[in-house]
Amino acid sequence: MGNTDKFEMIADRYDTPERVEIAKESAAAIREYLVEAKSKSAIDFGCGTGLVGMNLLNEFDSMLFLDTSQGMIEQIKQKIAGSNLQKATTLCFDFEKDSLAGLHADYIFMAQVLLHIPDVGLVLSRLYEVLKEGGHLLIVDFDKNEKVVSDQVHNGFEQTELVELMTEIGYRKIQTRTFYTGAKFMGQDASLFILDSQKL
Repeated sequence: MGNTDKFEMIADRYDTPERVEIAKESAAAIREYLVEAKSKSAIDFGCGTGLVGMNLLNEFDSMLFLDTSQGMIEQIKQKIAGSNLQKATTLCFDFEKDSLAGLHADYIFMAQVLLHIPDVGLVLSRLYEVLKEGGHLLIVDFDKNEKVVSDQVHNGFEQTELVELMTEIGYRKIQTRTFYTGAKFMGQDASLFILDSQKL
């Protein structure tokens, strides 16, 4: 997945106060869209150090923390071990390079992950395959910001364009809204949106 090398280098110092705060806000936004999730399985896709997923662990029956960075996975393993969490597992895997047959979940959520993925359509299609019937994909990411110029990440997303792409893939009942302003994105003031979609 995009920028894995960079994340390997910062894994042990990733959890800054700002990232912890935004993770709490993101988890709260995701929580609003959960329906009878206590018996459901979840994947924290592109989990990083698990900041968002750890906030949501008690909402699900089980959670898989998945990331392309082994350094990030080591960080979440330490958190899981330190808290003796029975329903959390980890996997280091790159969905851009391969699809993972046999992996299925009721909920997949990804927070500030999509902007690092060069081929957005490919990964969203592969996640669609992983979702169980009736399952939800929840995306938290930056609204498009023309002031952000980078050859490493997307400069955010137009919510309507993302809805169109996901509809083409097969996602249904898509709803989206901006829920957080005041974040920083590559040094620019930015806002975050949440998108909820279903595989029906």
